[in-house]
Amino acid sequence: MEALLIVDVQNDFLPGGALAVSEGDKIIPIINKLQEKFDFIIATQDWHPAGHKSFAANHAGKKPGEVIKLGGTDQMLWPVHCVQESKGAEFHVDLDRSKWKKVFRKGLNLMVDSYSGFFDNKKKEDTGVTAFLHENGITDVYVTGLAADYCVKFTVLDALKEGFDTYLIKDATKAVNLSPDDYDIALKEMNKSGAEVLLSQAVSF
Repeated sequence: MEALLIVDVQNDFLPGGALAVSEGDKIIPIINKLQEKFDFIIATQDWHPAGHKSFAANHAGKKPGEVIKLGGTDQMLWPVHCVQESKGAEFHVDLDRSKWKKVFRKGLNLMVDSYSGFFDNKKKEDTGVTAFLHENGITDVYVTGLAADYCVKFTVLDALKEGFDTYLIKDATKAVNLSPDDYDIALKEMNKSGAEVLLSQAVSF
């Protein structure tokens, strides 16, 4: 059985948001159309406390884009984004949520960032996505959302590691592109790891 996984299509990651992905809003109609093909849909939601240590604002003299050591591992510093209960953390109003089975929140731990929809970046905290998918007989996971070079990529890689047949819907994701080639590099990494990269119109059951 197939599941559609929608990653972090939240206001702060869309044009005008605190950590906007260029043209991120363009994927919303594509995702909405895709949802018509699926009976099982889940989503992830970045849900940070205001004091999260991945925010540059919580480190004196640091700016977004700098890398620090956090708990012994490298941490990219970001603008304040997707703070719990904020407008920026909400899903975009045009995103159809009528068929969603469940929303999985991530990034709640102050000290650990969480890109993947399955685990935090240190693989210490499990969101419950794997168990929920198994409980519902899901074998194939189709991933969409934001951003291709961070949360989407790590969600895809973890889906593969968790044993799911995993597909990235190329036209239903956009990249942050801190470096110009990040999107292409991410696509190649996901494909090399075993994910099939395809366009939304190729999805059929």
